[in-house]
Amino acid sequence: MIHKPKDSFWGGIVKALGLVFGDIGTSPIYTLTVVFTLTKPTVANVYGILSLIFWTMTILVTAEYAWLAMSLGKKGQGGEIVLREIIIKLFKKGRVLAFAGFLSFLGVSLLLGDGVITPAISILSAVEGMLLIPSLAATSQSILVLIAALIAFTLFFFQSRGTDRVAGIFGPIMVVYFSALLVSGLASIAGTPAIVSAINPWHALEFFRHNGFAGYIVLSEVILCSTGGEALYADMGHLGKKPIIRAWYFVFASLYLNYLGQGAFILRNPEAKNILFAMIQNQAPMLYIPFLLLTIMATIIASQAIISGVFSIVYQGITTRLMPLFKVQYTSSHIQSQIYIGAVNWTLMVAVIFVMFFFQQSSNLAAAYGMAVTGSMTITAIMMIMVFSRTTKKWKVPIVVGIALIDLVYFTSTFSKFPHGAYWSIILASIPFAIILIWTNGQRYLYKALRPLELDIFLLSYEQIYGKGCIPGTALFFLKGLDVIPPYIIHCVIRSNIIYERNIFISIVRTDEPFGTFCHHKKDVGSGLEFFELKAGYMEVLDIEKQLKNHGISEKVIFYGIEDIETNNPIWKVFALIKKLTPTFVQFNKLPAAKLQGVVTRVEM
Repeated sequence: MIHKPKDSFWGGIVKALGLVFGDIGTSPIYTLTVVFTLTKPTVANVYGILSLIFWTMTILVTAEYAWLAMSLGKKGQGGEIVLREIIIKLFKKGRVLAFAGFLSFLGVSLLLGDGVITPAISILSAVEGMLLIPSLAATSQSILVLIAALIAFTLFFFQSRGTDRVAGIFGPIMVVYFSALLVSGLASIAGTPAIVSAINPWHALEFFRHNGFAGYIVLSEVILCSTGGEALYADMGHLGKKPIIRAWYFVFASLYLNYLGQGAFILRNPEAKNILFAMIQNQAPMLYIPFLLLTIMATIIASQAIISGVFSIVYQGITTRLMPLFKVQYTSSHIQSQIYIGAVNWTLMVAVIFVMFFFQQSSNLAAAYGMAVTGSMTITAIMMIMVFSRTTKKWKVPIVVGIALIDLVYFTSTFSKFPHGAYWSIILASIPFAIILIWTNGQRYLYKALRPLELDIFLLSYEQIYGKGCIPGTALFFLKGLDVIPPYIIHCVIRSNIIYERNIFISIVRTDEPFGTFCHHKKDVGSGLEFFELKAGYMEVLDIEKQLKNHGISEKVIFYGIEDIETNNPIWKVFALIKKLTPTFVQFNKLPAAKLQGVVTRVEM
């Protein structure tokens, strides 16, 4: 494992601003603009909405993620896969475990779907700010979408180079961006200081009293102020808990004061459309273009954080056997989380650009946005209830139940968006969800269909063949567990009599801890037969050859199994196709190609 150097107090906060808060930080660009297309900007409504925004950010981001979820980490790692691993340890077996597994699959899928909509809405909404520059006011929407798509393409194109070099400037840019939000908010509040009283929850209650069911529907847009809040927990492993929480308090103040400033601006200019940009242009026309460029940079940084987050989720999914193997590149020599997954990168890029062209405007995209986020927040809360109910902190259960109910209210409010494009959240999430279900069940059925042999039965035949003579050198064989022998080894050793002087059976076990490696080398299992077990954390980047060399193992040949699946079942046909398209175990672990020997086993499923 590569140990990360400790950041200074301020250094950690600046890094957190660049890596974690891009998504929630770009919410002020579009949130109030979208909300006030649904509801009239009367004084009561403005105060009610600003009160709702304050309490939404307080309850669903500060309480749910910063205080509660971030207290549940494993070796500093966070996210729904981590919550699943904690639940597995606490419950061991039973229906609760199956339910937790289903919830984590769903949560991960929603976050991956969200990874498509977030870059699209962030970049598009910032680019639309160009319309307030007088000379560009006549720019057609299709040109704006094309500019946004080119920005997205450039961002994805450079992913394979690694963001390590540019990550250093992300933090300082976001410091300037959040400071600009803070200052512009305060400047606008100065014109209508009474707006500060909007924090009072009474205004939110009055809003519902006056607007009734329409007020409940508005919640589906109010939630946009908290999209990206889940990144506090999901990105915990990159920087640690403390810098993220410290940075959040600055981010919260900057965001909320900016929302108050936008609210004050609406009261003075009820006809304003693109509220944040109109407010800046009204305050300082000379600084408008620099601010526009700053917001575009902020949306690129936000999109980068989402892409890195998607890579991280997929990598966790691969190592915990929830997802198929993808070719992974490590783009940083010292930041362990900096990985690049080509297949995921290009799929994500195509989806983001498609969504931009399909929805055309950020306000249309906002209609589709929110369902995945609120669904993910609800799932996180339910999983936290399970965890806290089994720990010494049972007093937290009623608090999380209350938060889960609020999450549910927000989630159900987004159902009204379904005809306006929210179904895309479901479509986008259903693809990874289907892959996870097919892959996990397919692996289970395949293992049963392979009918592995018990070790003691295998050893009887092995000893007889070994006694007849063997090939000089060392052969490696990879298997799931050391207690059962897969068919390809039986085919290789017993049926084809391919037996080497030294045969080493290697099992790689991913533990439910994020990091750490442990090797156990057992010699003299049989004549010329050894076991080598390598236990590694699910976020650990493994160099198998290096581990073997450390134990004096230098192989001549490496055998591995390939399954040729024969099936009439359409679901298993999809499973067989996924297996063919994705790298094999040895390709994933970058073992030397010249020494590899694949052994094909035909399996009926």
